[in-house]
Amino acid sequence: MPTLRSSSSPSSVSSPLQRAAGGGQRGLSASSSSSVSVPYGNRDSGQTSQGDSDSLSADEGSDFEDSLRRSVRKRAARRPLKTTPVAKHPKKGSRMIRGDGQKDSEVPASHLFDAVKAAKSDMQSLVDEWLDSYKQDQDAGFLELINFFIRSCGCKGNVTPEMFKKMSNSEIIRHLTEQFNEDSGDYPLTAPGPSWKKFQGSFCEFVKTLVFQCQYSLLYDGFPMDNLISLLTGLSDSQVRAFRHTSTLAAMKLMTSLVRVALQLSLHKDNNQRQYEAERNKGPGQRAPERLESLLEKRKELQEHQEEIEGMMNALFRGVFVHRYRDVLPEIRAICIEEIGSWMQSYSTSFLTDSYLKYIGWTLHDKHREVRLKCLKALKALYSSRDLTARLELFTSRFKDRMVSMVMDREYDVAVEAVKLLTIILKNMEGVLTDADCEGIYPVVYASHRALASAAGEFLYWKLFYPECETRAEGGRQRRRSPRAQRTFFHLLLSFFVESELHDHAAYLVDSLWDCAGAQLKDWESLTSLLLEKDQNLGDVQESTLIEILVSSVRQASEGHPPVGRLTGKKGLTPKERKTQADDKVKLTEHLIPLLPQLLAKFSADAEKVAPLLQLLNHFDLNIYCTRRLEKHLELFLQQLQEVVVKHAEPAVLEAGAHALYLLCNPEFTFFGRVDFARSQLVDLLTDRFQQELEELLQSPFLDEDEVYSLAATLKRLSAFYNAHDLSRWELYEPCYRLLRKAVDTGEVPHQVILPALTLVYFSILWTLSHLSESDASQKQLLSLKGRVVAFCELCQSCLSDVDSDIQEQAFVLLSDLLLVFSPQMILGGRDFLRPLVFFPEATLQSELASFLMDHVFIQPGELGSGHSQEDHVHIEQLHQRRRLLAGFCKLLLYGVLEMDAASDVFKHYNKFYNDYGDIIKETLTRARQIDRSHCSRILLLSLKQLYTELLQEQGPQGLNELPAFGEMRDLARRFALSFGPQQLQNRDLVVALHKEGIRFSLSEPPPAGSSGQPPNLAFLELLSEFSPRLFHQDKQLLLSYLGKGLQRVSQSLDCPWGPVTTYCHSLSPVESTAEASPQGYPRSKKRRTEGPPRRQREDGRPSQEESLQLTSIPPSPTLTSTAVKRGQPRRALGEAEEEGSSEPEHSAQGQPLSGNQRPRFSSPRRFRTLLHPPGPGLGSRLTRLRLMEEDEDEPEAHGELSEGRRDADKHSSPSEHGLDLLDSTELNLEDF
Repeated sequence: MPTLRSSSSPSSVSSPLQRAAGGGQRGLSASSSSSVSVPYGNRDSGQTSQGDSDSLSADEGSDFEDSLRRSVRKRAARRPLKTTPVAKHPKKGSRMIRGDGQKDSEVPASHLFDAVKAAKSDMQSLVDEWLDSYKQDQDAGFLELINFFIRSCGCKGNVTPEMFKKMSNSEIIRHLTEQFNEDSGDYPLTAPGPSWKKFQGSFCEFVKTLVFQCQYSLLYDGFPMDNLISLLTGLSDSQVRAFRHTSTLAAMKLMTSLVRVALQLSLHKDNNQRQYEAERNKGPGQRAPERLESLLEKRKELQEHQEEIEGMMNALFRGVFVHRYRDVLPEIRAICIEEIGSWMQSYSTSFLTDSYLKYIGWTLHDKHREVRLKCLKALKALYSSRDLTARLELFTSRFKDRMVSMVMDREYDVAVEAVKLLTIILKNMEGVLTDADCEGIYPVVYASHRALASAAGEFLYWKLFYPECETRAEGGRQRRRSPRAQRTFFHLLLSFFVESELHDHAAYLVDSLWDCAGAQLKDWESLTSLLLEKDQNLGDVQESTLIEILVSSVRQASEGHPPVGRLTGKKGLTPKERKTQADDKVKLTEHLIPLLPQLLAKFSADAEKVAPLLQLLNHFDLNIYCTRRLEKHLELFLQQLQEVVVKHAEPAVLEAGAHALYLLCNPEFTFFGRVDFARSQLVDLLTDRFQQELEELLQSPFLDEDEVYSLAATLKRLSAFYNAHDLSRWELYEPCYRLLRKAVDTGEVPHQVILPALTLVYFSILWTLSHLSESDASQKQLLSLKGRVVAFCELCQSCLSDVDSDIQEQAFVLLSDLLLVFSPQMILGGRDFLRPLVFFPEATLQSELASFLMDHVFIQPGELGSGHSQEDHVHIEQLHQRRRLLAGFCKLLLYGVLEMDAASDVFKHYNKFYNDYGDIIKETLTRARQIDRSHCSRILLLSLKQLYTELLQEQGPQGLNELPAFGEMRDLARRFALSFGPQQLQNRDLVVALHKEGIRFSLSEPPPAGSSGQPPNLAFLELLSEFSPRLFHQDKQLLLSYLGKGLQRVSQSLDCPWGPVTTYCHSLSPVESTAEASPQGYPRSKKRRTEGPPRRQREDGRPSQEESLQLTSIPPSPTLTSTAVKRGQPRRALGEAEEEGSSEPEHSAQGQPLSGNQRPRFSSPRRFRTLLHPPGPGLGSRLTRLRLMEEDEDEPEAHGELSEGRRDADKHSSPSEHGLDLLDSTELNLEDF
């Protein structure tokens, strides 16, 4: 690094000031991390060096050709320009001594830091003010500048005149390091808060302005700049992060400003050379010798100044950049890369060489996103200039593969910049990117990240479309593209989408190209003309793709947001974008309204093409039918719609047609009467056909396939329209109910007919409920609807046992939805008049629903392959259907339709089916706990009991705990325990009650008569041991006593040889519980614990009533009880840790200090303490208090989590008047056995 001298050198005794003033040699040098200094010139010797503008170089190593390496040439210091007003140095003795001979030992008052921090004053005025003070007193002014940089590092120390006079740079930095008080990791560049928000910008602006204002004066003075560079170089090598970060930023910004000065000097030199050549080429009579002599003198001075600047830049580059571009701190590495990019861009003559470019190339592999991002942005600026690309050819060939691979960077913003960089290279460097390189970028157009996909779309446009569809500008305006160019564009788009086979949905490709090729994609005239051409050479797949492109572009123009799965990150549209969107909507509506009937007529036979065409109506401005007098086209559309509905029975076509008709059936439109009449005609046609076919089915038990298909298709059409339109006046309930009743009674109705008939009855009930909810209905109407609901539920219940799985699943879905609609929730919101409609399923129906769930949801699916085969798609669809069934059942549980105990059938599969249904079961468990915590914990235990009983019946009691199924039960119990979260106090009574019930269950059945074996349920204690880490120490002691009383009933004791008893007692013993108050599996914090007094404590040293919980312990607690968390416990499996962390988010902050109002609802378990009363009379009757928490005074007592009864008891009773604790002997009820 550049230093004034080596601290190990004998000459280092002299001060920097003395050396600068009288030593003759300038101390600025560039060296490696060793403190060997290399003086680069003698100010008074007049020696010159052979340096030029190209003498700046990087370090020795390079991975480029040897011919590209430049040798480092030292410069000789020159005097400043004679014409510039330079403040001359005083003599050596006058630097640090006043006129009266007294030394100035006081630190000059500095206001630079405060002014820069405030960011309110003009930087030029601030620098001019400092220059004036420096000219008046150079020593005080320079110290003020040094202390400004020290203060900017966050150091509270100062450099005094005495220190600057007698200490070397390394000694000064060592002294400042000792004074650096790092109360926190923040310093001005990283400190939060509004006061520091603009500091970095003001700091950089100050350094830039300082060099700019000094470029004609102090910049060429040997003292201030050289010593400042030396100090910054030394600070940049400090181990203190604040020193290193701030000084590196200052040094790099100083270097950037020096590069600008060097560029100006280079321009002045070129201008001077031209003037000299012009003057010398004049004739002998016109040539002015004085002019030539002044130009030569000026050129010499400019050369001296350039050498001065190059020496400073060389020192900064070799002393700071070469070491800091690979600093451990990513912010420092990013600063270096950003600045070297600006040097290359502004002063390419000297810096745009491979010896400098290699630093950016190497740093492209940096592990931190910000550094990689700076590299790509620097390269973007360089490749954007065609004048510079010729000098980047070797760099491109060396690092092109890395730039292409960064398209798949894990950080989206880095990948976006990589694609943009490659797009610039594609534009400005022809032939550099091969087809193989481009093929790696094409799939990115289907990425879920919208910015990345859009950048890849632009690359695709410039690679494939722009060369073929190039448009030329005339008169500064872009002329309209020719129809031929537009056709070429769409043919290329079709070819890319179909032949690449990268994706199944063209909507994502349209969205990716929208920003760069939106004008072409909005050319709906060319699109529709291609579709309506008779002699087109498009295949069936190409026609479907072109229709999808048309619909996608229409939707994108009218809605302005990307397709499903892509997020823009924008909160809304600007007024300009909204206006463009409205204009596009009007334009596309006017163009497509006359053509939509023609498109439907041409493709009416193809369901895959008709369905998206019908969706076009969703994006129309339907008022244009009236305002533009286009009713005749509406009539044509309604005719085509009726033909399509009668012709097709596919759900997608029918849903699209019903929705399109729903959009038109708005009473506000003037053409509503016409559309309503067309709808009535269509429904009359379908209803008449249904009645006729139904009579045939009811009269004749056997129908041929055509008749069955016709009836099923008619029912599907009516069902689709009943979903969107009120068809109550056609009274479809009765005939459909008769059809379903026959199907249930005789089983002669085909299943193709039953499915849509069930849906029709379901929609009929819902539409009737909608009518009754809008007005005061009579009691007769309500009872009539209630009868229909009961009858339909009975039909669905019968269908649950049907042989066809599709009918079973459909009946389950409709039944779960209907039960939810007619649950007690329906009377909320002031609709108490609907109370007679509330329906509660009978026990048999609840049982059948649970049985259906076991048979159709909790089954082991087949293993999925790569996800691309047809079987994998079938498995995925089946999994989605099963998840839908499970979600419907869980909603019935949470809304009180089914008994909550039925949730045990779901919870007991939590661990086994965690990958498939874990999120649904977890959410159900969380909601159930919010409804009733106590009941939820009992259900968890019930789930374990059921699993244990099933295994016991299958395998018998012998060796039960050695079976793999028993290990799975232990894993489930562990996951249940983790679901309680870290709030131990809140769950204390629940966990204790769970243990009590578990102990009773394990000892509920005695061992076989005349046998010395263990009770058959005793192995359940091993499952119960998974909940032991959730207990407090006192609770464990009392549960041991409780277990002992129970074992006495079966003629055993705690020291019996039964394995499950030993395991359970071991989980309750203090030796086992190294962290009694800490939940098992809780991640330990690595932060060192700081000792200190508690935050809240009474004056008498006892905790308040709100901070303690009274315990009556049997047997009494030991004299000293430690509840401190011990470290070093192994962590649980990752899934368990995630389960605990996701179910109870409060634990994430417990291992770290909190500031402000960010406090956990409960303190960390490791902060539990035991506060004991001093011994005295009546000690046996006193209550042992356990300090559970240490609170701040402003926290609400009991944290708002305890029950109201307990809070009231704590407030209104004294310690001696407290009721029995939850573990009192009466509460334990030892007589249960």
